[in-house]
Amino acid sequence: MSLSEPDRATVAALRASVLKLSRRLRNQRADETLSPTQLSVLTVLVVRGAMTPGELARQEKVQPPSMTRVIAGLEERGLVRREPHADDRRQVVVSATEPAAAVVEENRRLGNAWLAEHLAQLTPEENEALRAALPVLEKLAQA
Repeated sequence: MSLSEPDRATVAALRASVLKLSRRLRNQRADETLSPTQLSVLTVLVVRGAMTPGELARQEKVQPPSMTRVIAGLEERGLVRREPHADDRRQVVVSATEPAAAVVEENRRLGNAWLAEHLAQLTPEENEALRAALPVLEKLAQA
């Protein structure tokens, strides 16, 4: 499908806005010493449960050796643990610890608080337009 010029402008503006908003939300972190990748891995493990390092690497779209280093750093800090795989003893599964769940929850709380503060500065009409756009944004996020 070919985009017309106004559609290209919309694409560019939406992309820039989403990136800026994402960057702002990422900066609302409970633990500044965690990298964005480490935080993303913790969030995946807290939300989806234990995974093998290979599954995590695919989920995060990184190479397995990179994921091994991420996991090692998180394990050193007591945020993840490795356990033998239930069905394949050659593999391990990685799971989040309680401190990891607390970090993820605090990050969520900080991001939500920042967003709520800024949404409160919008007009009722802007808030309604944003609410109306949420299903479309969610659909794009799932693509």
